[in-house]
Formats: sequence, C-alpha cells, structure tokens
Amino acid sequence: MDLDHQRVVDWADDHIVERPGKVMLAFFVVTAVFTVGLGNVSTEAGTQQFAEDIPAQEALDRVNDEFSSSYGADTGSTQLIQRDQNVLSKQSMVNMLRLQQKLEERPEMRVSGTSSAASVVAQTIDPNATTLDQQITTLERATQTDVRRAVRQNADNPAFTGTLSNDFNEEDASASATIGVVEHTLPTGLSSSSAGQSGESPLTPIQTQAQRIAATSDGDITVFGSGIISQEFSTVTTDSLLIVTPAAVLLIVLFLVIAYRDLVDLLLGAFALAMAVIWTFGFLGLAGIPFNQIMIAVPPLLLAVGIDFGIHAVNRYREDRQTGLDIDAAMRVATDQLLVAFFIVTGTTVIGFLSNLASDLPPIRDFGVVAGVGITFTFLIFGVFLPAAKVWIDHKRERYPIPTFSQSPLGQEGSALGDVLSVGVGIADRAPVIFLVATLLLSAGAGAYATGVDTSFSQEDFLPPEEVPAYLKALPEPFAPSEYTVVSQLNFLEDKFTSTQGGTVTIYVEGRMENDAALEQVYRAGEDPPDSFVSENRRAESESIVTVIQSLAEQDEEFAALVDRNDRDDNGVPDDNLGEIYDYLESSPMESQASQYLAEDHRSTRVVYTVSADASDREVTNDARQVADRFRSDYDAIATGSTIVFLEVSDLIFTSAVTSLALALGGTVVFLVFIYWLLEDLPSIAVANLIPIVASVAFVAATMRLLGISFNAFTATILSLTIGLGIDYSVHVVHRFIDERKETDVMTALRRTVVGTGGALMGSMFTTAFGIGVLVLSVLSVLGQFGVLTAISIIYSFVTSLVVLPPALVLWDRIVNDDPNEPMGGGRDSPSDSDSPMTATADGDLL
Repeated sequence: MDLDHQRVVDWADDHIVERPGKVMLAFFVVTAVFTVGLGNVSTEAGTQQFAEDIPAQEALDRVNDEFSSSYGADTGSTQLIQRDQNVLSKQSMVNMLRLQQKLEERPEMRVSGTSSAASVVAQTIDPNATTLDQQITTLERATQTDVRRAVRQNADNPAFTGTLSNDFNEEDASASATIGVVEHTLPTGLSSSSAGQSGESPLTPIQTQAQRIAATSDGDITVFGSGIISQEFSTVTTDSLLIVTPAAVLLIVLFLVIAYRDLVDLLLGAFALAMAVIWTFGFLGLAGIPFNQIMIAVPPLLLAVGIDFGIHAVNRYREDRQTGLDIDAAMRVATDQLLVAFFIVTGTTVIGFLSNLASDLPPIRDFGVVAGVGITFTFLIFGVFLPAAKVWIDHKRERYPIPTFSQSPLGQEGSALGDVLSVGVGIADRAPVIFLVATLLLSAGAGAYATGVDTSFSQEDFLPPEEVPAYLKALPEPFAPSEYTVVSQLNFLEDKFTSTQGGTVTIYVEGRMENDAALEQVYRAGEDPPDSFVSENRRAESESIVTVIQSLAEQDEEFAALVDRNDRDDNGVPDDNLGEIYDYLESSPMESQASQYLAEDHRSTRVVYTVSADASDREVTNDARQVADRFRSDYDAIATGSTIVFLEVSDLIFTSAVTSLALALGGTVVFLVFIYWLLEDLPSIAVANLIPIVASVAFVAATMRLLGISFNAFTATILSLTIGLGIDYSVHVVHRFIDERKETDVMTALRRTVVGTGGALMGSMFTTAFGIGVLVLSVLSVLGQFGVLTAISIIYSFVTSLVVLPPALVLWDRIVNDDPNEPMGGGRDSPSDSDSPMTATADGDLL
C-alpha cells in the first residue's frame, strides 16, 4: 500500500480513536454553519427551468417581450372556462358577463379589460353597449331570436368563434363550452410571460381570489391561468415531500432496526443521516442553487449512500470486536479498511453524478453538482464523524449503564444468511467462465433491447395526475394531497378547443421590416407549405402583420387605397413605403392587433402558422424549421413555440442520458484503474469491478423499455445514477476481497468476503431500495417512476455484485496470480498492510 496514503489513513485513525470528542465538536460546528444556509434555500419548479439557453425558448422569450397586447411584460390574463348545455343561451351569457363584472369591480383584481363571446353578442345586438353593465342589460332585454341572430352574424368572426368549443353549431346557435378572458395590469417589473413555469407567478393571488369569486357566482365557470398552474407546480412538490418523507423515514428506521439491532447505534446512524441532509441543503442555500423538482431525489440518494456507509462501518467494527480486539484497536482496523473503500466508492459515485455536468439542461447540471457534493459530505460524516462518535459512545458504555442490545455483525459463516449470500461463490467455483460469457451475452441483448427506450418532455410531467389515486386521497391530514385541477382543465381545453383546429408554431423573424421586400417575403413564405401545416389553395393558414394589413384594408377604404398604391404586383401585399403603411396601421383601431405581430421598432416580426392536429411534434418541428429557412436569405429567422421547445428539451434529455452514461463509465474506468494501481498495484482488477456495473446499467435500461418508462426530466439521470450507486456494492466486495486474498486462497477469501461484506450490503440494499422506492407514493407520477427505477438499479447492483462479481474475481485471479491456493503476494508481511481482524493489535502490529 502506498506509504503516503497509509500516513493519511493513520492520521485519520489517530484523530478518530484518540480525539473523538474534538472530532465530534468540529463536525457540530460545521453543521451549525450549514444550518444557517437552510434558510436561504429557494425553490424552482416547472418547465421553464429546463428550457434555459435553448434557442427556440430564447426566441419565444423575445416574442413575449417584444410583441405587446396580451404579450406585454406588465400584463397578464385569466381564462374563464364556461361549461353548459348551451353556453350561447341567453342565461349562460348573462352569467358570464356578471362574473366579468364582479371581477372588474374588485380593485385587487387589477382588471384592465375583459372579453367573451357574450360581450360580442351583446354589442352585436346593441353597438352602443360598451360597458359590462350595458351588455348585461342588453342581453336581459333581448329575445332568444335576437340572441340567435347575433350569434349567426358572428359565425365568421374569429374573435367570436375562436372562444367557442369545437362543437359550435351556427344553425342552432349553440356550443358546449366557451372561454372568456380577463386582462390584468401587473405591478411594474412583474412579468407573467413565464408564469406557471418558473414556479412563481404574480397572477397566483389574483387568480386564486378570482376562483373564490367564481365559486359564489351563477353558472358553471372555472377560473384558469398561469397563476393557478404555477401554484400547482409548487403545491405538488410540497405534497409529494410531505407524503414521501415520512414513509421513507418509517421504512428506513424499520430496516435500520434490523440492521443495527441496537438503540444507541440506530440513533447514531439516524443522526449522521440527518447531518448529511443538513450539510447538503445548507450548501444549497449558501451556494444560491435553487431547489428544483429533480432534487426531491437528493435526500433519498443521501440516505442510500449514508445507510450503506453506516451499516458497513458498524458491521465491520463489530466483526473486529468479535475477534477480541478492544474498542480503539477494532476501530483502527475497521477504518483502515473502510476509509479506503469509502473513498473509492465516493470517488466513483461523485464521478457518476458529476457526469451530468455535460448536460445542456440547467436543472440536471444542478442535480449533478448537489448530489456530488452531498455524497462527499456523506463520506466525511460516515467515514470520520460516525466512527469517532461510535468510539466515544462505546467508551461511555464501559463507564455508564447505557443499554446495549446486540453487537453481532450481519452475516456470519455457517448461518443461513451466509449460505444464501454465497451463491455467487458456488458459481465462481464451478463454472466462472461459462457464467460470465452468458452474463455478458445477456447484458448485450438487454442493451440492444434498451435502444428502443423513448424520450419525453411535457408540462404534465411536472403536474399531478388528473385523478389522484384513492390510497393517497385516504391519507389523513396533513398528509392528504391537495385538490388538483390543472391537468383536467388542460385536457378539457385540448379536447374541446384544439382537437379539430390543431396547434400553432411561430416563426420569429429579425431584420429591418421597412425594407421594400419585407412583407412580400412574409407572404411568400406561406406558399407551398409543408404537410403538417394547415393550408388552403396551397397557402399556409397563418396570422401575421400581412393578415392584419389585409384585414384593415377590407374595412378602411383610405387604407386600402394606400396599400394599392404601394402594391407593385397586385397581390394585396404592399411593396413600397412600408414605414407609411405601418404608421397608418398603428394609428388605426387595429393598432393592438398589429402590435402582436410587429415590434415597436419595426425590427422584428412574428408569423403564426396553424398546424394539423394529427401531426407529430417532430413533424411539426421539422416543417417549421423548413419554413424558417425560407426567410434566412435576407433575415434571421427561427422556429419557436411550446411544441418546438419541448421537443428540443426532449432531445437534450436523451443526449444528456447517453453523454452522462459515457462520461460516467469512462471516468469510473480511469478512476478505478488509477486508484487500484495507486493503492494496491493491481490496476487490472478495475475490469472485474466494472463487469457487474455494466450488466446493471444494461438491465436497468432494458427494464425501462419493458415497463414503458421513457427518459424524461427525472429519469434522464438514472443510468449515470446506476453507476454512481451501483459501484458502491462492487467496490466494497472487491476491496474486501483484496484484503482477504492477501491472507488466504482465492475461494476462502471470496467466501469470507461475500459473507462478511454481503451481509452489510444486503442490509443496505433493503434499506435504500425501499427508502427510495417510496417515491412511488409521490403525487408526481414521473417521480414515482424515478423511485421505482432507482430501487431496481440498487437491487440489480446488489445481485450482480454477489452473483456476477465473484466469477469475475476468480477469473481475474487466475490471470494475475500463479497459484490460487496461496495468499496473494505472500500474505500480509508488513504492519502497513495489516487490516485483518485476525492479525492486528491495537497498534496495527502483527500478533
């Protein structure tokens, strides 16, 4: 063993054994510092966090910033979704107008304007009915015939039909749903453009108050908007933590009771776990990293590694105590072996998590950093603090009547558990080569099957399901989840308002829009549209500054003449004096419509195209980019919109998963080869160490496809996470095997390894698999998927470490050692290599 490394371990041993009180005090001081950081932890939720730095999202943000009206930076809107047998009946429309009036009369609603189908009908009946009070009076006095006539008059009015459900019937003057809109003026500097995605929205208090007002009004009218979506983004995170955390604690305590079988050791282990969580989240606050929804998985991960370290530390110490060593000597022997193993595990685990830094998605990068830092903290706490506290407490036990229940280790030779754990040893003794070849072939097949795993990203991933499971609803307060409405409303809107109309994509164009050919190019871009675009007469259905100009020309003869004078090819699109055209337009009644498509400085525009409802997201995205390319000879153009942004994020999720996996595997190989060469002069054993990990990754990916789980914002980290957590099990086995192999033959060393270390591994596996598996109770279904996959990866890693790794170690031993029946390297012949409980004294000398 490297002497410098041994000096570091000896230095740590001296502090742990000789000065445990001072070590504990130092850790308490650091805990107090990190506790201060807990108050600074901020939260971030929703989809916006994933779309940062994505070109399509940056373009969408510019669209929201530059085009005023409903896209203004200091405005926001609320939707009033009305359902009825016929929302165009006289009474239904009166109910809608009365709710609009109630909201307008409340100063706290900050209403700047309202609109609805009911308002259009009322003003059609009486053009002078400009106020809501006048419109209500108009409808109340109107006959049903008047109402039907007004509805039919507006059958071709997009401002009217655009608010009605797909089942609008002109002849019957009926529809089953409609949407009214309430515009709000927000305090200066507060933008609603990203509300509902970032997790915080200035519209939330406004819309929750509007919900209360609507609940006391007549008719079936639901308040909906970005503020309510934002609220549920945050609420579902809190509810999930409130359900998952107690369940995880109960299961973890149950398994820790079985693993430790001693009250004092149980409390010590639990305290160390709490300390690891405090350090990690204190770091989060001090570093200014926001807590996003993926980080809900961080506490279970810390518990997973912390429990593993704690059980191994206590179990190995108990093994050494059973050989007759006193407290100090036993802890020196245990930490000599475990500090090295913990360091290797921490290094490989941190590499696995930090591989996520290669992701282009900020939340995944933040998750990798926080998880890596947390695992490092866990190493320090369980590698130094817990052993020191154990020494301190056990010395107190000798002086005071502190109750002791059991100090026997998990897994002993000759026990039933030992026989079960030795299955892999039997395979290694009889047919290691055949078994390894079969395992590698099966892993290759699983990996090939796993290439069919899908990727997905949607707003619904971050929202609760439309129907919360009954077993969660049955939970008592305060654990019962809130009532959620957003997904049902989104599904209703999609079903009633978009199933026949399809969606839209936006082409954002930057350039001088007063150039003579600017509008002509906007017009020509819609010719011969791609298949996914809705078209008529080989022209794409669109809305742009060109359609606004054409609409005003139909209503204003003077403007029509102006357009005609500047239209060289008589296609209704002006080619000259565009500055004059825009000035006239911006002083007309259609100024607000124009501002939605032309920037105030005339240096950018947006074109909104309607796309087919049955086109896939990828088809729409590819076609939108094709149309954007038509502008790029003279302008900078980019396709954007939620469909394109979400597809780009979905693609990045898959890229992140593959890249992180490659980096994690590569980094782990390099680290293990280096560390085994440095510590043991056995770099080749790293290959044997990796075999169970590669098999576990392949099996986890194949299980994802088998269960129909896609790579999403949460599961994108699962493959690198499998390496990070899975390496834990194989490193403990390999390091213990090297330790035992120096003293005895290969099969005896292997049997001692799997019985001694395997017992601790099994306790850790059950505790962490169930502790993380409780994420399945989360209200967020994708978080439940993450919990299930993480638990599966832990189980796979445990099984492969005890079944696949022993044959690999036997095969490795045959290659590097001349005689498998003799101790490796002639046995332990120096005090520096003395860490066997059978040969060491308190000072580490040979007996």
